[in-house]
Amino acid sequence: MFSHLWARKTGGRFILRIEDTDVERSQRRYRDELLAELAWLNLEWDEGPDVGGASAPYSQSERGPVYATMFARLEAEGHAYPCYCTAEDLELSRKLQRMVGKPPRYAGTCRRLDGAARREREARGVRPTLRFAVPPGRIVEFTDLVHGVQRLQTDDIGDFIIRRDDGSASFFFCNAVDDALMGITHVLRGDDHLTNTPRQLLVLDALGLRRPAYGHVGLLVGADGAPLSKRHGSTSVQEFRQRGFLSAALLNHLYRLGHAADVDGWLEPAAMAAHFRPEHLGKAPARFDEAQLVHWQKESIARMSSAEIGAWLKIPEDGPVVEVIRHNVVLPADAAPWLAVLRGDLPALGEEERGVVAAAGPGFYAAAVAALEVSGADLKRLAKSIAERTGLKGAAVYKPLRVALTGRVHGPELAPLLELIGPQEALKRLEIHAQDP
Repeated sequence: MFSHLWARKTGGRFILRIEDTDVERSQRRYRDELLAELAWLNLEWDEGPDVGGASAPYSQSERGPVYATMFARLEAEGHAYPCYCTAEDLELSRKLQRMVGKPPRYAGTCRRLDGAARREREARGVRPTLRFAVPPGRIVEFTDLVHGVQRLQTDDIGDFIIRRDDGSASFFFCNAVDDALMGITHVLRGDDHLTNTPRQLLVLDALGLRRPAYGHVGLLVGADGAPLSKRHGSTSVQEFRQRGFLSAALLNHLYRLGHAADVDGWLEPAAMAAHFRPEHLGKAPARFDEAQLVHWQKESIARMSSAEIGAWLKIPEDGPVVEVIRHNVVLPADAAPWLAVLRGDLPALGEEERGVVAAAGPGFYAAAVAALEVSGADLKRLAKSIAERTGLKGAAVYKPLRVALTGRVHGPELAPLLELIGPQEALKRLEIHAQDP
């Protein structure tokens, strides 16, 4: 989202790339779901797998020949070498390093192999990975757009894998190479990738490719400060959409997570790019609090027309009903109980509601029945007539009346509800409580 806003703010291009070199985790349906959710959020892209562009193809699974050329260059120029170490070899090496108090990193075992040793391993059918040969004694420096100047000694970076043993490119490699080849100038990503950046810069420098500017933003966490997980509730755009949250509400909430907004109130999504400030991106983890999302959901609903809310609730042809319940609905599921009330399907009375009915007593409801026969569905006339007959007023009239008509102590405005219920149905509901228990 922030990358999209920045591109729009500066008149740049927003490019969608599918990083699907991990075959086991990359299925077409996942890609299609991601495209659908981005489109729902109106994060439209200028180049991508479905619209094309000068840098096609945009799925990394289709860019194998590009990576193969780069691998060959690096190996020919001494920047990469095949590694025949097994998973067991690597785990043993890490254990030995930890035992002597060293940080675990690749020990460079295969870097020192001669041609004969490599041929011997290949003759045994060992499929090598390809490792980048990190140059010793250097400092990798870059200015992060969020965290400022970063420096890392290459001696603290072990030689890392750029091609897996199945021939596929690693994230470190293809992500960096594609950024350069696609003309990416600015990259915003989670700060869990901050430690990847020096490795990627080494690869780009070795290939003579342009470095993009990197900015690493704090990750989203739950309201309790812990990493987002299912115990926090929904954790994907798809889940929020299925529950009925509106895209504009989600965007308003996300806009203020990891970014210090210069506008406190509601922002139309189309206006967000103008207010986006890269220098306001935050280092600290941003807390995703669904209570705040609910606030923006209410703000979004308040700006919708009756027809829009009706379509959202799937009751598009009943404007009066929408207007009655709109202030009591946050998600579509909230509308169902009130639609049931209008149909005559009242909920079973809760403890509070039973107390209200008992306190009013059958006499109150008998007076209400008599008053309704005179007032019809006019709430003001009905309440005035009940007051005259019982000597009660205010909440003592309206609360027991509401409970009898809706089954609840609280809810939408009662006057239009009564009109929709109608005098005949209202009479039936009042008569139930006019009988001695």
